[in-house]
Amino acid sequence: MTHIENIPHILQNGITHSSSAKANPSFTAIGDSSLISTRSSFLLKNGKRLGEYIPFYFGTRMPMLYVIQNGFNMVKPALAEEIVYCVTSVQKIIDLGLDFVFTDGHAIDSFSSQYNTTDIQHIDTILDKSAINARYWKDENDLDKKRRKEAEFLVLGDIAPTDVLGYLTYNETSQKK
Repeated sequence: MTHIENIPHILQNGITHSSSAKANPSFTAIGDSSLISTRSSFLLKNGKRLGEYIPFYFGTRMPMLYVIQNGFNMVKPALAEEIVYCVTSVQKIIDLGLDFVFTDGHAIDSFSSQYNTTDIQHIDTILDKSAINARYWKDENDLDKKRRKEAEFLVLGDIAPTDVLGYLTYNETSQKK
């Protein structure tokens, strides 16, 4: 998920992380700056920092999108038309030989487990697809649903423009832009 203003850079340079040689000097941030800072320094069990990875969600309508659109947690609100989902696939990342980690919930949550390439064949049983695909994540009978909905697929380093399989926009106006 990114701001629409970042798409021209992505089309030319791919999805880049902040310390990349190809980093977007005009990057428009849309997330919670305190969470971004925490993620940058968060140490994964493989010894690398979470901030070295490009994060992807497995689903849509994520809690982060709700925060961004409503301006919660001191996040500057963004209209739905300004948000673009950049899409790739697990298989594409595997075929490219890129290093990755995936989680069964929000990556910095202490209840979430981290998995790597050796676990990929079990991804369908590791992830809670019901939670990931749920329209709503607040559930008094399942207080852990939100964490599981936010499972992440994390790709180390940059992702070339050709490795982005597509872009999802809110409406046709956004698509044309």
